[in-house]
Amino acid sequence: MSAVFEGRSSDSPYIHMIWRGHVDKDYQPVCPADPHWNLLFTQRGKHINVKVEGATDQTIQKHNFEGSEFLVIRFKLGMYMPVIPVHHLLNTNTDLPDASSHSFWLNGASWQLPTFENVETFVERLVREDVLAVEPVVNSVMQEEEQNVSFRTVRRRFLQATGLTPKIIQQINRAQQASDLLQQGVSILDTVYQLGYSDQPHMTRSLKRFIGTTPAQLARMSAAE
Repeated sequence: MSAVFEGRSSDSPYIHMIWRGHVDKDYQPVCPADPHWNLLFTQRGKHINVKVEGATDQTIQKHNFEGSEFLVIRFKLGMYMPVIPVHHLLNTNTDLPDASSHSFWLNGASWQLPTFENVETFVERLVREDVLAVEPVVNSVMQEEEQNVSFRTVRRRFLQATGLTPKIIQQINRAQQASDLLQQGVSILDTVYQLGYSDQPHMTRSLKRFIGTTPAQLARMSAAE
């Protein structure tokens, strides 16, 4: 085991998931595409690093170093930072400057590092200080509700808040559903049919781009388990 993870959900309307863990030895995982953006807090020895990680529309290889401890806040779709345009961070990230050994700079102010237990309090403060905002168009579009503004306006606001188009997010979600079904032992052809892929090659291309593996590889993993 290269790293130990612990995750929890949250009743916050702003948070998708919270993770923490530590790295036992250097490793480079290939992470699947993810339409959510994160705040990542990493500590290695006395050095603390805070990153804003943008959404991803492809697999991304990350570098984790032995002895690191980390905390990840994954935000719900539609949350964004006006002071740090997350749509510029697609498939990449940016560092936030340190203020001290226990704080960092954001929007001209010093912020105490959150803990696994008080993430909700930290995020509530981000919202109160207008560092974190909600773009209601995102949830409305994902719910396929009728819009009272132009398509161009909807697309612009959606991209500004997520960095992705609704179509790409739907494709990522479908690829994840396909991965889950295949790992549960559902056959490749049944998965193609259930999720509405045009054919098996179509699903294969999607899984290779968004998950980093093929249907056959996932099916073999399910059989081995």
